[in-house]
Amino acid sequence: MKIVRIRPGRERSLLRRHPWVFEGSVAGGKADAGETVRVEDSSGRFLAWAAYSPQSLIRLRAWSFDEGERIDAAFFARRITAALDIRARLPIASDGLRLVHGESDGLPGLVVDRYADTLSAQFLSAGVERWKAPIADALMQATGATRLYERSDTSARQREGLAPATGWLRPGDPGRAETTALTIREHEWRLGLDVANGHKTGFYLDQRDNRKFFAETVRHFGFARVLNCYSYTGGFSVAALAGGATNVMSVDSSGPALERAAANVALNGFDAARHEALDADVNQTLRSLIEARQSFDAIVLDPPKLAPTAAHAERAARAYKDINRLAFVLLRPGGALFTFSCSGGISVDLFHKIVAGAGLDAGIDGLIYARLGAAPDHPMTVTFPEGEYLKGLVVLKR
Repeated sequence: MKIVRIRPGRERSLLRRHPWVFEGSVAGGKADAGETVRVEDSSGRFLAWAAYSPQSLIRLRAWSFDEGERIDAAFFARRITAALDIRARLPIASDGLRLVHGESDGLPGLVVDRYADTLSAQFLSAGVERWKAPIADALMQATGATRLYERSDTSARQREGLAPATGWLRPGDPGRAETTALTIREHEWRLGLDVANGHKTGFYLDQRDNRKFFAETVRHFGFARVLNCYSYTGGFSVAALAGGATNVMSVDSSGPALERAAANVALNGFDAARHEALDADVNQTLRSLIEARQSFDAIVLDPPKLAPTAAHAERAARAYKDINRLAFVLLRPGGALFTFSCSGGISVDLFHKIVAGAGLDAGIDGLIYARLGAAPDHPMTVTFPEGEYLKGLVVLKR
C-alpha cells in the first residue's frame, strides 16, 4: 500500500473526519489516479484510507478513518447498503430519489439517483472511477433496479483529469435500444424527464419538498398569477397549477426544457391555457415585464449554479442581487418570492445578505416566511458542511 504524508499541522481536518485533503497539505507520496493510499501524519500515525487524485486540487478523498478497514468491492457494497437503509427510513413522497450523495454517504465523488426502476449515476472523482464496475454491480444488486445509466459529464470530472462518460452501464435488455425518457411520481403529480439529456442526472430531485411547499403556499394565500424563472422542465409550474394558480408563466432559455414543461402540465391534466412557456433570457424578461407594468402574486427564482467555489462568489453575488431586485419590483404587495441559490460558493448568510440588499435597492421590505434547503435524501453531515449547497428563502413582500 502506497503512503502519502501530510504536512505538520495540516492533519487537523482529517482528525475531524473531513474527507478532503488539498494539494498544498501533502508533504510527499504519490499514486496512480484513484488508487487507494494510506494517509499518515508527519510522524507516521495513520489518519485515513483515501483515493489519490494526481490532477485535482483535492488531492485526497478519504474512504475510511478506520485503520482496520479494507477498501475493496465489499466495502463499496456496505456503503451503498448503508445509504439505502437511510433512505428507506425517510418520508420521501416520490419514486424519484437520491440514493447516494457523495461525501455525505462516505463515497466521495459518487452521485446516484433512482427514477422508478432506472438508476442514473455520476462518477465524478478518480477514486470512484477506478471502482466503477464493482460499484455498478453493487448498485444493481442492492436496489433491484432493472438498468443503470451513467451521466459522468460534468466539469468536476475535468478537474480530476477524467474524460466525460455517458451511456448505459447496465442496460435492462442488451439486445434492444433503451429509452432514456422516463416518468416519475412526485407527491400527487407525474413528471417526465430524460436521464440522457436532462440536467444533473436527469432531474432536480433536491427541490422535491420545496415544490410541494410552493404548491401549499400558492393554495394558502390564494395566489393567482405566478412567474417561474429558470423554470427548466416546469416542476414549480406544475406545483403552482396544483396549488390553484390560474396563470403561470415559465421562463427558460432552453426550448427543449420548455417543451418538457408543457408536456408535464398536460401530463397532470391542467388546462394548457393556464400555462405560458417563454423561451427567453430571464434577466431581460424581468426587465421587459417591469416596463410593461406587469405584476405577479408569486415568483420563483431558481437559477443555475453561478458560484461553484468561493472564488466566484463576488461576481455571482452581483448577478443574484440583480435578479432578486427585479423580482421584488414585479412582486405584488403581499406576494411571495421563492428565491434559491445552488452555488456552493455562496453561503447561507451571504445569500441572505444578497437578498436583503436586493430588497433595499428595490425600495421594499419583506418578511422571511421560510428558509429552505435540499430534500433530506440529499444530506449534509456534521463533518462535511460543504454538502449544504442548496439554500432558499421565501420572502413575503410588505
